[in-house]
Amino acid sequence: MMAEKILPVTLFVSVLLVLSVDQASSDESDHRYRQGDQVPFYVNKVGPFHNPSETYRYFDLPYCLPDNAKEKRLSLGEVLNGDRLVSGPFPIEFLRERKSVPVCKKNLSKEDVAKFRAAVHEDYYYQMYFDDLPVWGFLGMVDKGQQRYYLFNHIHLNIYYNKDRVVEITSYTHTNAVVELTEDKEVDVEFLSTVEWKETDLPFEKRMTKYSQSSSLPHHLEIHRNSVINSCMAVLLLAGFLAAILRILNNDSVKYANDEELAADQEETGWKCIHGDVFRYPKHKSLFAACLGSGTLLLTLTVFIFMLALVGVFYPYNRGALLTALVVLYALTSGIAGYTSTSFYCQLGGTNWVRNLLLTGCLFCGPLLLTFCFLNAVAVAYTATAALPPGTIVVIALIWTLVSSPLLVLGGIIGKNSKAEFQAPCRTAENAREIPPLRWYRQTIPQMAIAGLLPFILIHTELYYIFASVWGHRIYTIYSFLFIIFITLLIVTALITATLTHLQLAAEDHRWWWRYAFSCLFSVADKLAYLYMPTAFITTTRSQKCLVSCKPPSCLGTWLASLLDASLCWAL
Repeated sequence: MMAEKILPVTLFVSVLLVLSVDQASSDESDHRYRQGDQVPFYVNKVGPFHNPSETYRYFDLPYCLPDNAKEKRLSLGEVLNGDRLVSGPFPIEFLRERKSVPVCKKNLSKEDVAKFRAAVHEDYYYQMYFDDLPVWGFLGMVDKGQQRYYLFNHIHLNIYYNKDRVVEITSYTHTNAVVELTEDKEVDVEFLSTVEWKETDLPFEKRMTKYSQSSSLPHHLEIHRNSVINSCMAVLLLAGFLAAILRILNNDSVKYANDEELAADQEETGWKCIHGDVFRYPKHKSLFAACLGSGTLLLTLTVFIFMLALVGVFYPYNRGALLTALVVLYALTSGIAGYTSTSFYCQLGGTNWVRNLLLTGCLFCGPLLLTFCFLNAVAVAYTATAALPPGTIVVIALIWTLVSSPLLVLGGIIGKNSKAEFQAPCRTAENAREIPPLRWYRQTIPQMAIAGLLPFILIHTELYYIFASVWGHRIYTIYSFLFIIFITLLIVTALITATLTHLQLAAEDHRWWWRYAFSCLFSVADKLAYLYMPTAFITTTRSQKCLVSCKPPSCLGTWLASLLDASLCWAL
């Protein structure tokens, strides 16, 4: 009852906190300007187009650094997302045009020329933000026929406005305004900029629509609909199969309950032989309870994230909102993990609930912390924007120490004091029954493969779009379809696991606890294999490199997502 009261309050506080953090990260302006007002213009980062996970600061390249350059104060989610916003190299005033205005002149040394040439060779692109609208462009171009490298030195911005608000911005570079960087010699460069203002009828409220249009095209929607239909059909088939099994079990139970003499005369087979061993406590019950608590936490976290997504919090290029929500919601829902783990551990007869609580708190955060320390050190060595500043690390540590840990302990105390008891429907035998030899397809590994194959088939379509947005440049915005797929995934995983558990008990194997928990491990392996496929494809086609040759910062997000995906397995 206590947990049921805590859950709505936690959800309410979580939503308010996430929304407040998101609002604090936006500009103080209401995006209304008068003629001559300076509009916020920031440069963000640069990186190879074939690998969006590898990004560096804009001024890590030898561009002209303005004298009054100021770093924008970022939210927690923006820093975790790798954003590093600095005021632009030239000011932009509302409705004031610039026609080929010089930004600066710079003499590029041989080392500077080598840096720019390497960036052009790797198809480097830049990202800027003008009034919170993203702007992209390439740094240069390569003449592959003559093996010549050119740097763009003239940026042209077309800004569309509706009355006193900016609603759209596009950029392009003049191919005739280039500087050749083929040879290692000093080069004098003059950087120019052009800004044109154009009026449009597009309302301010719909200025983010174009960034999500690609995922809302009719042929994409048709693919998503087919995926949902296939998932629903699989749910119906598995539900019918499981209903037939339950009907047989119910008939057997009624027959044995009404005719005791018949039950005594007949020889017990299958699951009837091990009715005294089915509810025998699993080995390493403290670890099992900790896994259950962590999985419940991740499942609850996922549901909360979907709620925020469905109400429109994570609109395109709402910088860092998703990562901020993940950190805040994980901290606020830690009590759920403590309550679930400790209460279940005590039901299994456990006494050292403090150790169980510590194991629950470290089961997910421990491997994540070790992985983060290694990858962050690599990112620092390569000066990538994925490296977190010391201040951000301190903030995350304080959130874990002052919010997550106390709530975890509070949930554990409530779970320990709960009066729930493990109610087995039959008495457990004193000695465990010997398990007969099993055929190869009833072993643990084949059963895990069967359990993970069907769920992966159902969600592979959505996985493609998700990974294309994480490791590529596609924007995922159709959260309604993703939520339906998520619900069907949970149902299918539960149905197929229950079916395979019954088949395992029918083979007189009563060791079902851990196999039940690991039944989705193979689907995680499938996900990770599918995760690396698009990365390897993009890398080999865009820059003729193999996956193993990518720099450590390039793989930073991939390794971290792999760990998170494996931990999320427990929620399924």
